[in-house]
Amino acid sequence: MSLTLNYNPDNIFAKIIAGDMPATKIWETDDILAFMDVFPQSDGHCLVVHKKAQAANLLDIDPQALGTLILGVKKVAAAVAAGLKPDGIRIAQFNGSSAGQTVFHLHFHIIPVYDNVPLSAHHGAAQDGPTPADILEPVAQKIVEAL
Repeated sequence: MSLTLNYNPDNIFAKIIAGDMPATKIWETDDILAFMDVFPQSDGHCLVVHKKAQAANLLDIDPQALGTLILGVKKVAAAVAAGLKPDGIRIAQFNGSSAGQTVFHLHFHIIPVYDNVPLSAHHGAAQDGPTPADILEPVAQKIVEAL
């Protein structure tokens, strides 16, 4: 996909925001939604999206909405750090399919990194399918409790 594509309001994250698809939610405001990634690269891998900005990637978003979004990323990353106690945190954001973007709704990955624990491949390449909610929920609860 090109960097200049039009936003598709039928993407999976838009469906999650609308409540049409399930997600293990961590934190939500009028503008921001954070939820667990169903193809986690590590325990606690979560995503943060802007609910109102219809931006396919970083190049599309209004600066004010981006400011709100990045503050949400910081808040959730701090909760991941406090709740899960990883050795590091990777913040990732991809623009265009050539860069690894698979959902064309601007989103940030918060990926806890644990010493001596390798990360899984991006988008579940090493998994058989999405991680069930009953496995994600206990990890999400630790993050929620740290918010």
